[in-house]
Amino acid sequence: MTIPRVGFISLGCPKALVDSEQIITKLRTEGYEVSPTYQDADLVVVNTCGFIDAAVEESLDSIGEALAENGKVIVTGCLGAREEEIRDRHPQVLSITGAHAADEVVAAIHQHLPPVHNPFTDLVPPQGIKLTPKHYAYLKISEGCNHRCSFCIIPSMRGDLVSRLVDDVLFEAEHLAKAGVKELLIVSQDTSAYGLDLKYQKREWNGQDIDTRFYDLANALGDLGVWIRMHYVYPYPHVDNVIPLMAEGKVLPYLDIPFQHANHRILKLMKRPAAAENNLERILAWRKICPDITIRSTFIAGFPGETDQEFEELLQFLTEAQLDRVGCFAYSPVKGAAANELPNEVPEEVKQERVARFMAHQIEISAARLLKRVGKIETVLIDEVVNEGAVARSKSDAPEIDGQIFIDGATHLKVGDFVDVRLEEADEYDLWGALEM
Repeated sequence: MTIPRVGFISLGCPKALVDSEQIITKLRTEGYEVSPTYQDADLVVVNTCGFIDAAVEESLDSIGEALAENGKVIVTGCLGAREEEIRDRHPQVLSITGAHAADEVVAAIHQHLPPVHNPFTDLVPPQGIKLTPKHYAYLKISEGCNHRCSFCIIPSMRGDLVSRLVDDVLFEAEHLAKAGVKELLIVSQDTSAYGLDLKYQKREWNGQDIDTRFYDLANALGDLGVWIRMHYVYPYPHVDNVIPLMAEGKVLPYLDIPFQHANHRILKLMKRPAAAENNLERILAWRKICPDITIRSTFIAGFPGETDQEFEELLQFLTEAQLDRVGCFAYSPVKGAAANELPNEVPEEVKQERVARFMAHQIEISAARLLKRVGKIETVLIDEVVNEGAVARSKSDAPEIDGQIFIDGATHLKVGDFVDVRLEEADEYDLWGALEM
């Protein structure tokens, strides 16, 4: 009996990674194996990204490479919403679906590579197949988004908000925790809107009624005894209710909030659901309740019509907000985005100059905030052990996007261990420390 083998390329954000995990989990329950090479795979699935032009090109190149190396390719993901563009470049693709289309992808695989039933190879662990290290996992709580930000085309690709029922999310989270996952990273397109589409439907979980709502989910996840980290949170007023959970230690004192800008006019042009003045007040209020809270964010420089004065206002916001982790991107037109029609495009060299100034300004803030942590003892999670020692993350650091903590000589530690470290040195992004005995 020949076991069918599927190759997998997963591009884009953590939400797309969760889609890939769900597809692979379905395949493994049906007896498929996942091949790490083109040569050993019977066909290849490419989960694409289509958020910006560079991501589109990377996705198209990956499809081309898979076709050249294997010949049988199924395409899914955000770029799948633009089927004509894919087929213009790669007409020999077997099947194309859009985002969060696991059932359709599996059906296409069935058509071109039928499953072979085997009671041994069909078995999968209860937490499903994960593409992350064993000690942390992404937990997607909803799909889509109800906002229509002018620079974004995600709703046209992934649709409006579709939340998972809270008991379904908690069931998956519990299985992950029982399987040894030490950190759950909560992801969606708009995490704080969770449950709105379901009218916050009440569900039973472990003998209690729990609303399908952002706060109630966070509170219940906090009982699992693992790190809970919140990503992609819009600063709606009800987010304030979750800050005490962070102060109590039920949820990590960490918020990933894509503010995008600070000037009210630019935010209005972006069609963002928040005003800069309120954001500063909220940040100050959060820090009063939870002084250790870490706030990370992303911003866009050079949005159409952005003046020098409005950019200076953005820099001033950074000074006052004192955010911990920040990224900045030069505005890039995205095919199909409403912002493409806005007047007064900012010249590319001005965009790049503003990004450079933004990051230089923020680096000073980040370095100063890290320096304040030197001398403190913090609990960290070990991500890697190398010849020189261990590489870890604190409660302030999400994997792959934030900083790291380096522990010299701690080669006896294991990945997934929690240890206490006395912080001894800092630079702009990372920290160094020694094990606290």
